[in-house]
Amino acid sequence: MLSLTLRQLEYAVAVARHGGMTAAAEALHVSQPALSVALAQLETLLDRPLFLRRAGGRLTPTAFGRGWLDQAEAQLAGLARLTDPTGPSEDIRLAVFEDIAAATLAPLLAHAARHAPDLRITAQVMGFEALAQSLTHGRADLALTWDLGLESNISRRVLSRVAPRAILSPDHPLAGKSTLCLQDIADQPLILADQGLSIGHMRALFAQKGLAMQISHRTASLELMRSYAANGLGVGLSYTNPATSHSHDGKPLTLRTLTDAGTEPLILAHHAQNPPSATALRLAALLPVALPESLR
Repeated sequence: MLSLTLRQLEYAVAVARHGGMTAAAEALHVSQPALSVALAQLETLLDRPLFLRRAGGRLTPTAFGRGWLDQAEAQLAGLARLTDPTGPSEDIRLAVFEDIAAATLAPLLAHAARHAPDLRITAQVMGFEALAQSLTHGRADLALTWDLGLESNISRRVLSRVAPRAILSPDHPLAGKSTLCLQDIADQPLILADQGLSIGHMRALFAQKGLAMQISHRTASLELMRSYAANGLGVGLSYTNPATSHSHDGKPLTLRTLTDAGTEPLILAHHAQNPPSATALRLAALLPVALPESLR
C-alpha cells in the first residue's frame, strides 16, 4: 500500500487552490506529469476521487474531496508553524535559580507581557543542581542563574556582576561601619542559605584570604536567612538582595557590600548544543531591562 507523503498533500491542496493541473504545476515549479502521477497515487491510496474531471481541464473537488482537502490544508498550515522558528506558538522554557526568582521572574514576565505579548514563557524555579540538570538534559532552553555548578558545555552570557553583601541587624556592632571586608566578619557567626554550591563558594572566598568562616546557621531560604540576621542570630551572606530593607517578620536590616570579595556573574545560560531560537533570543533581549537595580 502507498504511504501518504507531505508532497502529495501539497500537490492536492495546490490543485484545489488553483483549480487545475497546469496552474498548480506552475505555482509549485514542477512538471504537470509529475503532479498528475502524484495526485493519481493519492486517490488510489484513499480509494476515493478527490476531484471531478471536467472538459477544459478544470478540476472541482468531490464532496469527499472538499472535506479531505480542508483537513489537508489545516495540516499543512500546522506543519508550517512547527517549522517557523519565530512562530508565536513556541514555548520558551526558562529555568530560574530559586534565590533570584522572587526579584526577577515576575518583573520579567510583566515586561514581556507589555513589550512582547506573543511570547509564551514556561518558567520553572529550582536550585543549582536541578537547574544544571535541566540545561544538560534539554528540559530548559534558557536559565537565569549565578555561574555556579554548570559544566563546560553550557554557554554563558553575563548580564551583570554583583558583589556579595553582609546582612546584619541595625544594632549589630559591625552595622556602624560603612564598608566591610571578609576579615571583619570571619570571626562572626555566619548565616548561609543551605545550598551546597553556594556554601562551597562562600568558603572559597574566605579560603582565598587565608580565613576560616564560622557557620552558625544554615537556612532553607534566603528570606529565612534575612530573618535570622534581622533578629541578631548572626551575619547573613548573599549575592541576592531584595529591595526591601526589612525581613518578613518586619524587622529592619542593614546591608554592607564586602569590598574585597570580588563579584559573581549573573548569567543567562543555555546548552551549547541547544542554541536559543529566534523567539528565545527575543526574551533574552528583554532580560537586562527587566532586572532589578540590586542585580544590575
